[in-house]
Amino acid sequence: MANQSDAKRMNNEEHHSFTNRLFQEKSPYLLQHAHNPVDWYAWGEEAFSAAKEQDKPIFLSIGYATCHWCHVMERESFENEEIAALMNEAFICVKVDREERPDIDNIYMTVCQMMTGQGGWPLTIIMTPDKKPFHAATYVPPEQRYGRIGMRQLIPRISEAWNTRRDKVLDSSNQITDVLARQNATGSGAALSPNLLTEGAKELMKQYDPRKGGFGDHPKFPTPHRLVFLLRQREAEGIAAVERTLEEMRKGGIFDQVGFGFHRYSTDSDWLLPHFEKMLYDQALLAIAYTEAYELTGRPIYKQVAEEILAYVSRDMTTPEGGFYSAEDADSEGEEGLFYIWDVDEMKRIVGEDHDFVSATWNLRAEGNFQDESTGRLNGKNIPHLSAMLSEEDAARIAGSREKLFSAREQRIHPLKDTKVLADWNGLMIAAFAKAGRAFKEEALVEAAARANAFVESEMRRENGELWHRWREGHVAVPGQLEDYAFMIHGLLELYEATLETRYLETALSYNDILTAAFRDENKGGYFMTADNAEALIVRPKELYDGAIPSGNSVQMLNLLKLARLTGRPELEELAADTGKAFSGMINQSPSNFAQALIALQFAAGETVEIVVVGEKEDPETKAMLETINAVYQPGKVVLLKDSGNAERLAELAPFTKEQIKVGGKTTVYICRNFACEQPITTLDALRERFK
Repeated sequence: MANQSDAKRMNNEEHHSFTNRLFQEKSPYLLQHAHNPVDWYAWGEEAFSAAKEQDKPIFLSIGYATCHWCHVMERESFENEEIAALMNEAFICVKVDREERPDIDNIYMTVCQMMTGQGGWPLTIIMTPDKKPFHAATYVPPEQRYGRIGMRQLIPRISEAWNTRRDKVLDSSNQITDVLARQNATGSGAALSPNLLTEGAKELMKQYDPRKGGFGDHPKFPTPHRLVFLLRQREAEGIAAVERTLEEMRKGGIFDQVGFGFHRYSTDSDWLLPHFEKMLYDQALLAIAYTEAYELTGRPIYKQVAEEILAYVSRDMTTPEGGFYSAEDADSEGEEGLFYIWDVDEMKRIVGEDHDFVSATWNLRAEGNFQDESTGRLNGKNIPHLSAMLSEEDAARIAGSREKLFSAREQRIHPLKDTKVLADWNGLMIAAFAKAGRAFKEEALVEAAARANAFVESEMRRENGELWHRWREGHVAVPGQLEDYAFMIHGLLELYEATLETRYLETALSYNDILTAAFRDENKGGYFMTADNAEALIVRPKELYDGAIPSGNSVQMLNLLKLARLTGRPELEELAADTGKAFSGMINQSPSNFAQALIALQFAAGETVEIVVVGEKEDPETKAMLETINAVYQPGKVVLLKDSGNAERLAELAPFTKEQIKVGGKTTVYICRNFACEQPITTLDALRERFK
């Protein structure tokens, strides 16, 4: 394998002799900027004290290590000594990794969207020394360009306002902060109505692109939780839309046909030209969607794609100890997508006599098969993609050439890999591996989930049971936030369902206790993003919107409902209902923007099936019963296993299991459906009949 470009990007002394405070950090994104001539500070009291002492506003720049436009702004402005000198003179400059501090990013991204009507990264905020914003933007070019103000014009303009019209600046920052606080103070409303499920599905189908799948025109994001929601609605039109979307994405350039895994989103409406970064959360959520499509339809292609995604994560995104890295960059050698694109002559040399078949299959052309985003011209480069799903024969034939191309590609300079391990994204990935392992009966996938959970337990959990948000190179930082706990509970519940090992349920309940004690909004319902003892920011963020990643509140709603059914604790169901009430006003306005919350509502309003299997785990009879239960696509079911090894502990966690025993010495299945319990089942034939 060629040397990774990580070292080059993080240690680019060959370009600059500068070193700023960021060289002491562990975040790959902050380390990328450690040799900028900008006098960067990390977020912290040192920066805010300096701003107060020097009477300067703060230039806050938020991004992440694999962000293409973050790299562009760095090259154009932050590495430019003249612009850096202007910044150092006018501001105290602060860098934040949005993946390391999602709480900070959430607040100031909301500000940017509120002030400009749009958002994205790099996020540029100018604020007072007490963190109140008064200017917001995303990417800022070095010079004024196409109506977008440049850094050379922006900096003196801000300085002039700060020094001569301070009262107006402060008044503006106070007004913005007040509006932000009002937006954040979501009150408790009415309970969520099951009618929202129909409304949400209708909204999504209005946005659906019948030509190429997905929602909207372009850019197109996968948003897998929308797909899962439509699958669970069990309506033919919605299922067909999901299947079309899943197939079109797998055929497109958004899927890495050579190395597997999905890129972040498609810049066009055809899923052809992606932004090439690969994010861990996309792999997790998409693997879950493809797995669920397989469970519902039984079509092997969906199993294949889920396994391809997980093969990529296992190969390229897994630490030696079993945790999962965060992302891979879009850029290599300073060019976006260079690692992933091919010219015809190079491909011909590698695949030899199969070249004509490969070219026809993957739509390769001598002039190139996509228009360059910046020039709008064909440039002789190709993104492999399919026009139609392959037959078994063609898939087997392309596999040999794919392996040759993958081996050749491994010799290229790789994009930077962000080697942070984040508890929240690991929770999603644990859920994906566990769910797929159970659905596909592949123990190795379940073991990968268990290893990742063991990594989080040993490396990212304190003695008091609380989580750290980030681990890198043995160093932990940032106290766990809502998403860390909620997504880890989600992963643990899938891991419990895949293994039926009580310890995973115990850990999920302990994380839930932490959320209830330290994150819950006692007055208005729902959960804050940060614990009650976390760093005080200008507001305490509370989020439900389900964007590229589902929100912590939405995931926690479903967690609470599942935990309530597994343990028989109605107070957990009440907490879920209170979370829905806290955001019902927002959901009622646009239910399709809250797809994960709607998935929780589906669980609450749909058919409930609680199953307890009483029998020894290794008993063939018990295994056969569990296999039959697992084969049923019923998202509203929860399953407990009671055996001689866990009966006592399970009775403490789920007291209703205490009286459930084997009947006639045989493995016995107890089923309660819609809050009514049925006669115990002791034969496999009777169980199969029950689930027909």
